[in-house]
Amino acid sequence: MTDSNGYSLYYTKEHEWIRIGADGIARTGISEYAAKQLGEVVYVEAPAVGTEVSKGSEVGVVESVKAASDVFAPISGEVVEVNESLVDNPDTVNESPEDLGWFYKIKISNQVELEGLMNSESYSKFCADL
Repeated sequence: MTDSNGYSLYYTKEHEWIRIGADGIARTGISEYAAKQLGEVVYVEAPAVGTEVSKGSEVGVVESVKAASDVFAPISGEVVEVNESLVDNPDTVNESPEDLGWFYKIKISNQVELEGLMNSESYSKFCADL
């Protein structure tokens, strides 16, 4: 499934998203649904560059004025970049959760893991049923 920019976009049941570029590098973050549920985000912790993550493993934290939530890796791979702008501007997650509010970029190590994720349509239905 590709979005309007030609990127493959997937979601997890834990409300993380992953957008895969043509170069095989993917951005990840929390969904708009998750950002709305959390409220005003005040802190984001992402894994360090070079970290090897496994699908489903805890890789960070997002804190809001209401709660703190763990962030899980939607897929396995190596973290190649972190969105440093979120350190000073965590509210970007609320303003643009599925674009400018990305947490980190990952070099995917196992494309097969994408099969267990939802496309946009399936994710919308999933959220509507919550």
